[in-house]
Amino acid sequence: MAPRLMPVMDAVVHVLKSEGVDTAFGCPGAAILPLYKALEDDGTIEHLIVRHEEGATHMADGWARTNGNVGIAIGTSGPAGTNMITGLYTAIADSIPMICITGQAVSSKLHQEAFQAVDIVEIAKPVTKWAVQVKEAAQAPWIFREAFRIARSGRPGPVLIDLPLDVQQQKILWDPELDAPLPVAEVHPHLPRVEAALDMLLAAERPLLLSGGGVIIGEAHEELVELAELLQIPVQVTLMGKGSIDESHALYSGMTGIQTSQRYGNASFLESDLVLALGARFGDRHTGSLDVYRGDRKFIHVDIEPTQIGKVFEPDLGIVSDTRLFLQAILAVAKERGLRGEAGAWVARVQELRSTLTRREDFDTVPVKAPRAYKEINEVFDENTYFVTAIGLYQIWGGQHQKAYLPRHYQICGQAGPLGWEIPAAIGVKKALKNSEPDAEVVGIVGDYGFHYLVEELAVAAQYNVPFVIIMLNNEYLGLIRQASLPYDMNFQVDIHYDDYGTDNVKIMEGYGCSGRRVFEPGEIRETLEWARKEAQTTSRPVLVEIMIEREANTPHGPAIDAVREFEPLPQG
Repeated sequence: MAPRLMPVMDAVVHVLKSEGVDTAFGCPGAAILPLYKALEDDGTIEHLIVRHEEGATHMADGWARTNGNVGIAIGTSGPAGTNMITGLYTAIADSIPMICITGQAVSSKLHQEAFQAVDIVEIAKPVTKWAVQVKEAAQAPWIFREAFRIARSGRPGPVLIDLPLDVQQQKILWDPELDAPLPVAEVHPHLPRVEAALDMLLAAERPLLLSGGGVIIGEAHEELVELAELLQIPVQVTLMGKGSIDESHALYSGMTGIQTSQRYGNASFLESDLVLALGARFGDRHTGSLDVYRGDRKFIHVDIEPTQIGKVFEPDLGIVSDTRLFLQAILAVAKERGLRGEAGAWVARVQELRSTLTRREDFDTVPVKAPRAYKEINEVFDENTYFVTAIGLYQIWGGQHQKAYLPRHYQICGQAGPLGWEIPAAIGVKKALKNSEPDAEVVGIVGDYGFHYLVEELAVAAQYNVPFVIIMLNNEYLGLIRQASLPYDMNFQVDIHYDDYGTDNVKIMEGYGCSGRRVFEPGEIRETLEWARKEAQTTSRPVLVEIMIEREANTPHGPAIDAVREFEPLPQG
């Protein structure tokens, strides 16, 4: 077939579809209308109109984290692009492939301070892998192809494409039948380094595998478990790697850190003598004080991005590779050598630590203690549930107490931590599952403060019938009552003083056409969660469970992994 003359934005929509995009999130405006016209004419890409452009980026982010494809967020010129910067930062921090598309004033006015003519390309460069303005219409489909390639290649991340209005309005010669995605190069490991890594693992007496977010992004979770089982090596996860191994697996040894950690995770890490880190960046909340973290143990660091190796500290062995390809290579070498490990003294020791160095969750006190809330969450929702959570005390509690079993089922913004991420991200997660798992449950866990940052995106979920459960851990109300020195009588406080001293989040939900309930007693949590699950399914809208927790709550934390302060004694059992 010969190329035919067509509107350039029609060609762009063809590219989006062939790259696997079935959903986009954005807010129309004058400077991006030609692209919206092309989307409307094509009619095959579902589009959700957001209430704020930052919300669009977080929806695209949640969508991409869940299905591994490249998320799409769209905005018009000027403030639309600047509103997307937080979402771009979140995506590049957590290695999430995403393309933000912005409209722009006509090319001839860009140097004249025209209305909403901001240089969004320069603004976005520090938080993108590539930021580019299309200056010639004939470039557009090729720039979009390259954007997808860059977003997926190496360490994934976001791209911004700026489209001047006059460029969008042109026609070009294009034949979609002769077009295809650009190839993404695989990053294979250097075999001598693979063999050296295996030799180091075999020489170690107390090795650990450390699974980072790169294992999930690289779809390497099956190979991770296979290697662990073949050589009988315990596995830890970072916060971003949570879900890469079933936490009920016999070789799971927890999470190390100065905030999101388990007692047994820190203890087993401190007793290890070698750590094989896979797709992990050694974040400061994971390592804490580096002299303690490094100790006398050796480190092997595998990462697809060469500049990550040695960024925080120099490993004993660095290997540039896709995590899946590295694990496949080391498995092949191990099998060639006929290796098969046995669960010896080190595995037994890790299992002993895991069974004894735990944290209590069975609190029956009022106000509710956060660990009790997570105990109920773990017991009510099954392994197939998709969780979305963000930043704050509840991120720390979640890392310490919430169970994860499958990759891409525990979505968390790990480095940037923008308040308000959960509601739009949950919408993106749910939309990513519309074809593969349309009935899958999605649960967003939020705090009472961050809930309000992008709460307007509830209107998007209500408009487009996107159901999910929101669990809020709220320490606002009870603390304000205490500060007012009112009698500590729960019924009196609730009936008389709630509207005077606290935010009525259930009423906010109702204002957006959704529903919710408050929980004050530990014994009410489970039945309210079960109600919310059914209500979300029945109404096809978000449902809130607001759990009123103690205000003056403490989380285990400290400056180093050997100096984490525990506020509760070990459970008796």
